[in-house]
Parts: sequence; C-alpha cells; structure tokens
Amino acid sequence: MTTELAWFKSSYSSNDGPDCVEVAIPPAHSPAIHIRDSKNKDGSRLSFTGGAWSEFLRSAAEN
Repeated sequence: MTTELAWFKSSYSSNDGPDCVEVAIPPAHSPAIHIRDSKNKDGSRLSFTGGAWSEFLRSAAEN
C-alpha cells in the first residue's frame, strides 16, 4: 500500500520568489520528514528523521 504524501509550502516561500520549499510529514508509522523544491516536484528530495528535523527547526529558530 502506497500512501501519497501531503505537501505544504513553507510560510517563508512566496509564489513569485525563487525560494520555494515544500515539506511533507507522513503518517505516524513513517520516521521521515520529506523536503522538496516546489518548482521541481519530481526532482531530488531530502528526508530527515523526526529528531533531526526537530533539531534543525530549533537551530533555525535561534538564528
């Protein structure tokens, strides 16, 4: 069974700007947070564990 990811755009990304990042948080049974360039939806994606993503968000909020 394949579950389609529900992607959402970063609140810091605009529709007309060059910086467009989308994030997908899968169902609870999956350990990965997925990130992609919204201008290239079929391109490369990054995946992070929940812990690594939380650490990234904490660090980004401090800067």
